[in-house]
Amino acid sequence: MEGRCVRAISRPPSGVRCGGRSSLRFAFVVWLLSAVACSRAAPAPEPVEPPSNATAWWHNGVCYEVFVRSFQDSDGDGIGDLPGLTARLDYINDGNPQSKTSLGANCIWLMPIDEAMSYHGYDVVDYYHVDPHYGNGYDFRRLVGEAHKRGIHVIVGFVPNHTGSQNPWFQTALRDTSSSYRGWYRWSKTLPPQKGPWGQEAWHKSPRRDEYYYGVFWHEMPDLNYDNSAVRSEMQKVLRYWVNEMHADGFRFDAISYLVEDDSVLEHSRGTHEVLREMGNTVRNADPRSFTVGEMTDESPGVMETYYPDQLDSYFAFAVAKGAMHAAETGDARGFVIAVAHANQKFPAGRWSPFLTNHDQPRVMTVLGDEGKARVAASAMLMLPGMPFVYYGEEIGMVGQKPDEMIRTPMQWSSAANGGFTGGKPWEPLQTDWQTKNVAAQDQDPGSLLNHYRRLIRLRNAHPALGDGALEMVATNDQGGTTAAWIRTSPREKVLIVVNFGDRAVEHVRLGLSAEKRGEVRPLYEDPIGGCASVRLLAGGMAELGRVAAHGLCVLGVQND
Repeated sequence: MEGRCVRAISRPPSGVRCGGRSSLRFAFVVWLLSAVACSRAAPAPEPVEPPSNATAWWHNGVCYEVFVRSFQDSDGDGIGDLPGLTARLDYINDGNPQSKTSLGANCIWLMPIDEAMSYHGYDVVDYYHVDPHYGNGYDFRRLVGEAHKRGIHVIVGFVPNHTGSQNPWFQTALRDTSSSYRGWYRWSKTLPPQKGPWGQEAWHKSPRRDEYYYGVFWHEMPDLNYDNSAVRSEMQKVLRYWVNEMHADGFRFDAISYLVEDDSVLEHSRGTHEVLREMGNTVRNADPRSFTVGEMTDESPGVMETYYPDQLDSYFAFAVAKGAMHAAETGDARGFVIAVAHANQKFPAGRWSPFLTNHDQPRVMTVLGDEGKARVAASAMLMLPGMPFVYYGEEIGMVGQKPDEMIRTPMQWSSAANGGFTGGKPWEPLQTDWQTKNVAAQDQDPGSLLNHYRRLIRLRNAHPALGDGALEMVATNDQGGTTAAWIRTSPREKVLIVVNFGDRAVEHVRLGLSAEKRGEVRPLYEDPIGGCASVRLLAGGMAELGRVAAHGLCVLGVQND
């Protein structure tokens, strides 16, 4: 979230669309009905650590990030909605493991769909109701039901750090200094000299009186005060509601490192870890099959390590993403190798989530500018352990850069009017290349980026070692530093992966296999564009690939002697 909101500190985001006075009155009624329950702290849930066995669904498969507003509009108002997403589920996964027309993802992550002030949903007004632009509770439950029929789990965006300024909790706290909701936020009679965690002004002047409130991102997003047990109780109640009543399969937690300020410690505080532990336990107690993944953008393995073992299930591997993108852009694999090795060493197996870019960052194709580079970035990411995340449109090479709205433009389905996204006027114009770069244009082309993603996800789904298998980095003799190699091992199989990030083929790549990994090596996957030439075993347990194509991927099965 940091990338999204640093810009917003100086000015409001463009395109703000509020739910209107009627929706705020409705949210206020909800608040009145729940005031008594919200004012009391619930008992702390019993600790439940994340599943350690590799059979948990989130140890396998791929998650597809969707911005509902931009995916598919079903009613012609120009705004994507839940019925539209439901109608497009077969594109994500049609339930047939052998299908060549769907991505095969077993998870979708929805960016926030709560009623909110702005188009992006990160300034929540009502945590218990779907934004009416997207539909209603019935539409969400129907989406979940249809997704489950296809083997897709649905996780939703959860914004725990702050509310929107129009949230009834904050509005009550502004108006009435004696209200119990005053303690749900942080206040100061004078402007504190302390700045925010990246040097910004985080204390904002109240519009009602001579006082200030704390909001780490900007004045329209006041931070919740997790030192207050009632806040912790309420947010745990929100989590239970979405699991028990709405049947969500889990959550993506936004901006987790800023939850609790311990004096001068504004990030990664002990209090933050305690709150995450409580929340993670709450979700796992509500449904042991659930999945929680956190956004913590610090790339230091030492810092990220403090969020294990018993808080959220997984966290986005920002350092690995940066390493993969840099390797694809420059052809230098060394940073990627180091980042993966650190993650593999520091974090529990299967509990760090690879990705390339997301809704806060310039899109993959905008950064790389070349389909070959985009292919090899995807190849590397999708062969790593954990639950990889793919941002919608990444698989067809959609472009987009700041401002944020331009990273979240409508999905490009076809060359029909408005890219097949809507029959009305799109909430945001499509990218200029939509008529030539779309799903329909790539659907039947075996060499397309879309079919590259489909093949690799299908490969991953078919081989347990690529889902939950352990990872071991493999040394190569490549003096140019463009190749990376690793082996994935599960009880029944071993799979060797070699990736060439460079724009030239590499000849005679030798791989040093440890004694327990030696054996017959055979091709397991043939890439139609960037594959490998002959493979053979040498003395001393070495394997040699005759040639690895530019931006190429080799996937090899290893059979023990």
